[in-house]
Amino acid sequence: MATWSRFVEADPLLATELRALIQQYGPGLGYLATVRPDGGPRLHPVSPVIADGGLFCLILDSPKRRDLAGDGRYALHTFPAESTDDEGYLTGRTCRVTEANRLALVARATRATPAVDWWLFELFIEVAMVIRRRVPADGDTPIPAVEPTMRRIWRSASTRPDTQAATHVRETCDLG
Repeated sequence: MATWSRFVEADPLLATELRALIQQYGPGLGYLATVRPDGGPRLHPVSPVIADGGLFCLILDSPKRRDLAGDGRYALHTFPAESTDDEGYLTGRTCRVTEANRLALVARATRATPAVDWWLFELFIEVAMVIRRRVPADGDTPIPAVEPTMRRIWRSASTRPDTQAATHVRETCDLG
């Protein structure tokens, strides 16, 4: 798995495309899928934040916070665009950030108040994907029928069914 900054170093084009899709309306918007304690999926709207070399979500006390604190696996899909069927997608694991300087930096970047009970989670990336589609000039062609003009997928070098590596990230949040 990789931090956002390591992902940017590994594939700057894909990172630029993903950032543009995440922030296409200004602040980050997307849908976060988490894993419930019974193993089932749960989907939530979120405002992801890219700051301090990381990809973060500030999460209030909620089922999604309990899911992330318990299991940590996630999938993040970008918010749908108004005029295209472009999409961005990330998967990986999260880790709760408790280091005071990082909390303060992300709180300032998002204008988050300490009076609210939010936890900061960093999203580590295993897989990243972007699909871009050209908008038909005639306006009559349904967008899903349009062939993708860009399809790019990146996988972390450590992407493998290795539960020991996943456990290490959950326990230490150190991707060293």
